[in-house]
Amino acid sequence: MNTDTNPKYDAAAAIALRLREAGYQAYFAGGCVRDMLLGIPPKDYDVATSATPDEVVALFAKTFTVGAHFGVVLVVEQDVATEVATLRSDGAYSDGRRPDAVRFSADGREDVLRRDFTINGMLLDPVIYEETKNAVAATLDYVGGRDDLAAGVVRAIGDASLRFAEDKLRMLRAVRFAARFGFVIEEKTFAAIRAHAAEIHAVSTERVREELTRMLTEGSARTAFELLDVCGLLKEVLPEVVKMHGVQQPPQFHPEGDVWVHTMLLLEQLPAGCSAPLAWAALLHDVGKPATFTPPSSPDDRIRFNGHVEVGVRMAEAICARLRFSNEETAQISSLVKNHMRFGDVREMKESTLKRFLRLENFAEHLALHRMDCMAAHGDLSLYNFACDAYEQHPEEAVRPVLLLTGRELIAAGYAPGSRFKEMIAFAEDAQLEGRVHTTEEALALVREHFSL
Repeated sequence: MNTDTNPKYDAAAAIALRLREAGYQAYFAGGCVRDMLLGIPPKDYDVATSATPDEVVALFAKTFTVGAHFGVVLVVEQDVATEVATLRSDGAYSDGRRPDAVRFSADGREDVLRRDFTINGMLLDPVIYEETKNAVAATLDYVGGRDDLAAGVVRAIGDASLRFAEDKLRMLRAVRFAARFGFVIEEKTFAAIRAHAAEIHAVSTERVREELTRMLTEGSARTAFELLDVCGLLKEVLPEVVKMHGVQQPPQFHPEGDVWVHTMLLLEQLPAGCSAPLAWAALLHDVGKPATFTPPSSPDDRIRFNGHVEVGVRMAEAICARLRFSNEETAQISSLVKNHMRFGDVREMKESTLKRFLRLENFAEHLALHRMDCMAAHGDLSLYNFACDAYEQHPEEAVRPVLLLTGRELIAAGYAPGSRFKEMIAFAEDAQLEGRVHTTEEALALVREHFSL
């Protein structure tokens, strides 16, 4: 891993070295150490120091005391903000989220013993690393993190039940780390998750949503959700998804199996870095099927899911509301669920309907969801290819042209404003999209033929 041209590394290293020069201990801590040992470029670098928050603030020109009560200060160096935390030990966690009180410390070992997992509980000496560029040689490991990294194990530090009682979100984080790195969850840690899964409701919905979104977008979504299921967390955070188990589908369209299997096959295709709305729509696109399952009524009939899209949209929107998604993300997730079956009619759509379909917000995500849906079922991409060709052949100005006819022209033509205007404008726009009218005069003449004054 080349850190020499990484601005975040450079800023964190400069901060740590400045703290060392001032007589304080300073280390890289947490996930960045794990990633450096794995050869993965860290997204961020956190610094742990024996300096108190006040001492950190006094030492650097630009700081923000975002969590001074817990010993956390943001230090801005080289235009990069780095989290600097005072080494500490924690008191009781009465809210299952954060300690009621902390005690600042100069003992790195004491600090790491309060952390979540061994793979996240190592420190790295920046002076040794600068000299050697060897992360192993620079690492201080009091909890066996290097051995667990080598073995591919997610293990709680100390008593797993106690670690999860302190911060119940750690149960979801254990699953996410195991899925992301292809690790296994250590036996006692896994047993503690199963025993305490119902306590996840003590965690804010926003924190739960963030962890689930990371699972869906880090490139190992299927593994993560299968782990969530077997450890009992999925039924607590997304019971609607658990209900997909055993919901059979017509084999002529879904030879892969039930709705759960289909959904897991679809999650398996989600690439790392995909958008949150696409990932959540992949998970929820068939969430309405369990509630609408209808068995065959005769030997010649088949399994049906009448209305599953409409039901699924309502369920997806309810889940988004429960997890407090933004309005923008909710709208896109809802749109993806609402429109995922429309590809079945794409060949038969009239020109105006096709163009309206192609101009859905971020249509590329609709295409991506449809492709994954097909590949997780019958594998026939003919409708996907047709839609891709249509999308490429219809530029934005063709699917969303400047309207030839608006309310202004209708009023000027003598029509009284009212509820009919929307219908009249849509009627004229259909003709425009289909190439039947090309000027405002032609559009107005067509409207006059069909709508009386």
